[in-house]
Amino acid sequence: MKAILSAVILAIGVATVASAQTLPFDMSRERPQTSAPTVPRAVLPAPAQSTSAASTTTAATTANTSFQRYVVPFAKFRLEGEYDRKSWSVYLTPEQAAAPARFNFTYQNAVVVAPEASQLTIFLNNRSIGQQQIGSPDNPSAISFDVPRGLLQPGANLVSFEATQRHRTDCNIQSTYELWSDIDPAKTYLSFAEESAQKLSGTDAIRAIGVDGAGKTEFNLVVPALAQPGTTKPLLRLTQGLSVLSGMPNETFSFSTDSLPPTGPGKMTVVVGTPAELQPLFPTPAAAQNAALATFVRDPRTGSTVLLISGPSWQSVSAAIDMVVSPTDRDPSIRRDLLVTQRWSAPDAPLIFSDTNLSFSQLGIETTEFSGRRFHTSFNVGIPADFYANAYGEATIYLDAAYAKNVRPGSHIDVYVNGSIATTKPITAPGGGIFRKLPIRVTMRHFKPGLNTVTLEAMLLTDDDDVCAPGTTADKAARFALFDTSTFQMPDFARVAQRPNLAALAGTGYPYGRSNAPTALFIDRTDTDTLSATATLLGQMAIVAGHPIAVDLIASPGSAGDRNAIFIGPISQIPATTLSQMNIAAASQASWRPPLPGQGTQQEAAATVDEWRSRIGGGLLQLQFQSFQDWMHRNFDISGSSLQFVPGAEQIFTPSNLNSFMIAQGEGGTANATWTIVAAPSAKDLRAGADAITSLGEWSQIDGHVTVYSAKTGKVDTVPVSRFDFVTTQPWSFTNYRLIAANWLSSNILSYAFLLIASSLLIGITTAGILAKIGRRG
Repeated sequence: MKAILSAVILAIGVATVASAQTLPFDMSRERPQTSAPTVPRAVLPAPAQSTSAASTTTAATTANTSFQRYVVPFAKFRLEGEYDRKSWSVYLTPEQAAAPARFNFTYQNAVVVAPEASQLTIFLNNRSIGQQQIGSPDNPSAISFDVPRGLLQPGANLVSFEATQRHRTDCNIQSTYELWSDIDPAKTYLSFAEESAQKLSGTDAIRAIGVDGAGKTEFNLVVPALAQPGTTKPLLRLTQGLSVLSGMPNETFSFSTDSLPPTGPGKMTVVVGTPAELQPLFPTPAAAQNAALATFVRDPRTGSTVLLISGPSWQSVSAAIDMVVSPTDRDPSIRRDLLVTQRWSAPDAPLIFSDTNLSFSQLGIETTEFSGRRFHTSFNVGIPADFYANAYGEATIYLDAAYAKNVRPGSHIDVYVNGSIATTKPITAPGGGIFRKLPIRVTMRHFKPGLNTVTLEAMLLTDDDDVCAPGTTADKAARFALFDTSTFQMPDFARVAQRPNLAALAGTGYPYGRSNAPTALFIDRTDTDTLSATATLLGQMAIVAGHPIAVDLIASPGSAGDRNAIFIGPISQIPATTLSQMNIAAASQASWRPPLPGQGTQQEAAATVDEWRSRIGGGLLQLQFQSFQDWMHRNFDISGSSLQFVPGAEQIFTPSNLNSFMIAQGEGGTANATWTIVAAPSAKDLRAGADAITSLGEWSQIDGHVTVYSAKTGKVDTVPVSRFDFVTTQPWSFTNYRLIAANWLSSNILSYAFLLIASSLLIGITTAGILAKIGRRG
């Protein structure tokens, strides 16, 4: 083994080849990162240029721009309301940071936005590089700003868009929802005028892969020996390492065996194999004949830069993969303090495990004065996988803020958690005021494992807005101020995991990311579609877990033993016993078939029968009962599941033909194991579903016992958990068990009422007995 490692180090330093220019994969100059693991410096393929068709150009982009980096990690990017600010980081190589640069973007706004009172400001590393009056309602406008020399830095660079928008005519709060400015991701990029920005030798190319014009990141792996036994495990380790190193929100992986895919922005080609396997496809350096090699080379036929991982045997190839991935490895038992989100939402989210108090400045919120009618701002916090406090308890925002004299009573401050209203705090005192540590209690029922977004919104009413005289909408006198000394306080909460819990899988990769033993992975056939889907899914799980998840391939469910396991493939290849174990109808192997274009489905016909059945009898009564249940849940947070002594049995689930992808979780072959099924009607559907469900907007919707996705509608649906098991994650403590009992009783009202009545009777009987013995007798 020492000989192999020595050969690896030697190969990195001396690898050259006549037919392909080798670029060093430098491991000697790693920089420590505070929020993510380090990466060997490498070379990034030069993104292709794109053209802009904007009809209005305020500042033209340099005509001879040689290189550009897309910077928006979203498919769509909109700034809404009277005030909005979005921030994230873009990773640059030293060559890019040193080169002269311009920041280019194209935008279009709502017609009701008043240009004389609306501004769009761009910040790089918290410094304003330009401000643009918002005035492009008819056609997109292309804007360009020079980036001051020395402002960009190697590594992470913070990009912020800030919009201040006012309505042309209306002064009420409702009108603020009509204000928006759309930024076009395909025409928003950093352009570099120097050719050296593309040469990128000896840099952090994997981190700097970036995105394409649609906010996506793609790794294309070319592996001629893909079908050979023994290649799958190291390849899945490689894809997870690449995923963690880049940290991008919309990553996909694809495998091919016989050709190099086209390159472009947000794409990286990775060629893996021995020199003999790669010979017909790609010229390899001579050093790969003798030792493990991981380096960036230029393909002499296309001029593109690819990551080459090679060696004389697959043992050597695995050693080269370890060289790339090892910086991302982390002991699962070591607690992390952050969820890494900065590539799409800065700063990284602090991970809260117990009673914690965080200032708004720590959460990325600055002191802000606001002159409009509806102010909103957000911050992110992370919650561990064993969070169990969704039925009791409250977090608290201690607000430092002020409001002006003209703000009327009836104004209020709302707090949302993950898009759901959590609390409202009315402003009752007239004549202005200053809040010092004003407590705003926030119910914890909307918190979930993983990333959580808390939004604070102030609705401000004034007499001037009722009159709405000309010029009122552009009034710049501050009505509200939010100070960064405000704090968010999370109390101690119950810590016990639940099974099944797909929200914990999506939030932190639980339980697979916390297991010291390798996860059993069942893949019946390693075709390109199935392996691409597996790599994409495991890559996303590695990001939320914070490290690659070790896997061990198994040939049958019995081989999993008492280990956690994942089963991936077309549903016809998933063992019927495993489907039954997860409460998935085994008949789905034959019946789950998506309809052909223009063809109806059995579900649509069944829905028609059900509709007629409801018309004939029972429909009205059932509808009234459902309406009553909805009213109870909306007003008192009481659901049908709360009004039962014992949770009902999990129902057998049959996927609809409208669904094209499914994730299900349940108890494994033993009581100590968690199994997860990832299935689709076909391998093609599996790959398309994995690409869709791991995107930024859909991944956070995974929840419950079963989650399904429809490619036809783009909709994600979940099946709630009916019955779950507790999984101990913390050492025994009376406080934790008390909190667990409090949440369980709050979720099961009848059980709580029964215990309360039984306790009252017991106290009464005991008291009567004592009084009978020591009291007076008449």
